[in-house]
Amino acid sequence: MDKRELYDGMKNMEAQTQIMLTKFTELREGLADVMEENAELRIENQHLHDFIAERKNDDEASDNHEPRLSKSRKNLENLYNEGFHVCNQFYGSHREDNESCIFCNEILNR
Repeated sequence: MDKRELYDGMKNMEAQTQIMLTKFTELREGLADVMEENAELRIENQHLHDFIAERKNDDEASDNHEPRLSKSRKNLENLYNEGFHVCNQFYGSHREDNESCIFCNEILNR
């Protein structure tokens, strides 16, 4: 092996080492980004868990004070909000301009 081949081999190895160093740097930076995102997601996840627990406690507290509407009563309320009568006199007919109906309100507020 002559000096020129030895020099070219060293030059080639130096170039490959630079490429590896660049790739290691990119990997390290990518790993740092992933770790930062992971930490942010853990914090956000904890906040969501806290929010859900708070909502659950609020719902349980409101359950103790206010009775929940039955499914059929909710359906009647939805129909009324969509603009239809739910009272015995006009059941199913469209409320013009969403006018209020005292008969419907009586049924919904029992």
